[in-house]
Amino acid sequence: MKSTFQKSSSLSFLRTVAGPFRVAFIVAILFSLAINLLVLTSPIYMMQVFDRVVTSGSLDTLAWLTLLAALAYLTYGALETVRSNLLSRLGAWVDRALSERLIVAGLNAGLAGQPTGSQPLRDVAQLRAFLSGPAMAPLFDAPWAPVFLAVLWFMHPWLGAFATATAIVLLGVMAAGEALTRHHVSKGEGHQMQAYTAADATIRQGELVQAMGLLPALLGRWRTTHETALQAQQNATDRVLRLHGLTKAIRLFVQTAILGLGAWLVVKGELTSGGMIAGSILLGRALAPVDQLLGSWKQFISVREAWHRVIALLERFPAKAESMPLPAPKGALSVEGVTYLPPNGDKPVLRHVSFELEPGQSLGVIGPSAAGKSTLCRLLVGALSPNAGHVRLDHADINDWDRTQIGPHIGYLPQDVTLFAGTVAENIARMSKGDPALIVAAARQANIHEMILRLPQGYETRIDSTGVQLSGGQRQRIGLARALYGNPKLLVLDEPNSSLDAEGEAALLAALATARQKGCTTIIVSHRPSMLEHSDLLLFLRDGMAQAFGPIDDIWPRLTGQPFPARSAAARSA
Repeated sequence: MKSTFQKSSSLSFLRTVAGPFRVAFIVAILFSLAINLLVLTSPIYMMQVFDRVVTSGSLDTLAWLTLLAALAYLTYGALETVRSNLLSRLGAWVDRALSERLIVAGLNAGLAGQPTGSQPLRDVAQLRAFLSGPAMAPLFDAPWAPVFLAVLWFMHPWLGAFATATAIVLLGVMAAGEALTRHHVSKGEGHQMQAYTAADATIRQGELVQAMGLLPALLGRWRTTHETALQAQQNATDRVLRLHGLTKAIRLFVQTAILGLGAWLVVKGELTSGGMIAGSILLGRALAPVDQLLGSWKQFISVREAWHRVIALLERFPAKAESMPLPAPKGALSVEGVTYLPPNGDKPVLRHVSFELEPGQSLGVIGPSAAGKSTLCRLLVGALSPNAGHVRLDHADINDWDRTQIGPHIGYLPQDVTLFAGTVAENIARMSKGDPALIVAAARQANIHEMILRLPQGYETRIDSTGVQLSGGQRQRIGLARALYGNPKLLVLDEPNSSLDAEGEAALLAALATARQKGCTTIIVSHRPSMLEHSDLLLFLRDGMAQAFGPIDDIWPRLTGQPFPARSAAARSA
């Protein structure tokens, strides 16, 4: 039921986008009709000049014909400009309508183990460039070729039959081009995306690549993928160019041949000399869009593949429907038989894990590597969805909460701390404008207020490629302040002391004590007993299963054979 509703929501969104898109296309088609009718100016002018002006010698008639032709061409130019501007704005509108939705869908795809990177945005940019570029005009002009063919039939059946036969031949060449290039273009696009992904990963991990001398091996792998993409694209280009050359030769020949046919009809007295010249112009205009389409056929196939990828991504990962706002959570956490199997995995990372926490309680999670501790953290904050079971916050499934509503009430510090391009203050305030008082309060709780003030611009210090470089400990403590911002009701910390020194650990313990005093439900994953001194309960995971759960003073002796280390006075008082 849920997947069906999400799919219908996605289709509704696509229909919403398609509505204005379809209207703009209809308007562009109407402009194309007027433009192609105005193209008849040239053959009509030629016929009148040869059949009236030359035979009568009337210069007044020539002047009026020339003036009317000039007005027609000015109108033609204005309509062409309006159509081009319309398509350009249509491309920008499609970009605005789809880009944000694609970022959300790409985020969900990454969480589901199907990372897309920035490829969906590149696909939309390619679509926008195609709509705004010169390749669109032939698509709008080609459907009006029958108008010119009909005029040729009206002028003389032999001219119409000759032009129609030529158009059928060229359409056959186009069909052959589609069959010969589609596979190579798709193959090239796929390998090119792999090459982009490999290059991004190499650049992003620059320090590791440089330190361990990985560049030659990584470049070799990238070169193989890139070369395969180039070869497939070159094969497609070669076929398109050969077909384009063939169509151009056919078009030039038939334009000459129709003059010969027209001359034969003139000699027989079945056509005027003006009609002979006009027939050549009309045939050239009827066949020009086909020739232009073949020249841009590879681009058209690439754009079509990009559009199919965009549609497939939006249908696989539709946006969640808006839900009714719920009261702010108090922090009651319930994990009910949670099982999680990674995408394309054959073994669950977590199996039938269950426990409950009351608001304000603190849980320590321990276990060997690959026990599923980090996966459990992601499930608790809603970054992943379990295959079976439920994670409930105040009795509501964590994945049913609106993320913008529940996000401010959750603090999460993953193992790999990522800070975003922006100021220190913006990162602490979760990339919002933020309340300065709350920003400073979170920094003080994480005990980094003084450290931030020592930075070049204090809280306004930028964190990006052009800003200050922070140490691992500094980044982790800013990440802790971000998790504490706004006094969340659920705090999940995954190895929060991995990059901290003794002073940082002391600050972290003080922050945990403060969070507990404020009634925050806390989950801490750590291998050090010192980090668990504020924990009420202990969960021991091994092979994805909960081996033990209960009060820490009961569970720790069962696991280690020793009593839990003495707690500090602050922990005892808490």
